[in-house]
Amino acid sequence: MKYGEKAIKEAKLEVWENPSPDKNYLVEISFPEFTCLCPRSGYPDFAEIKIRYIPDKYIVELRSLKHYLNSYRDKYMTHEEATNRIYDDLKKLLNPRYLEVIGDFNIRGGIKTVVKVSSETEATETHK
Repeated sequence: MKYGEKAIKEAKLEVWENPSPDKNYLVEISFPEFTCLCPRSGYPDFAEIKIRYIPDKYIVELRSLKHYLNSYRDKYMTHEEATNRIYDDLKKLLNPRYLEVIGDFNIRGGIKTVVKVSSETEATETHK
């Protein structure tokens, strides 16, 4: 097993202390090489994962995030499941003041999918 494969297989999200916890600042992360597998066909689905958050006590360590996102490449899941799982894992890890995860999936079979999960949509859902 090559070192990159090992790092991805053992991927675990890590945090750092927020260097400016007294400020509300926005962190934007883009990962244009995301892949997972279609649970029906097994074909790869390609996407750009966009993460936006306002940190509280912690920020995500970027190398661990890269390995974590790459770990999805061999997992069978829908676009919705992948985006929601990334959101849930980051929310649990960081407990940020605001979080948004967008799965912007490439066209496949003539259909384009964009899945957006955010603190705002979650708040809207809990107040229905």
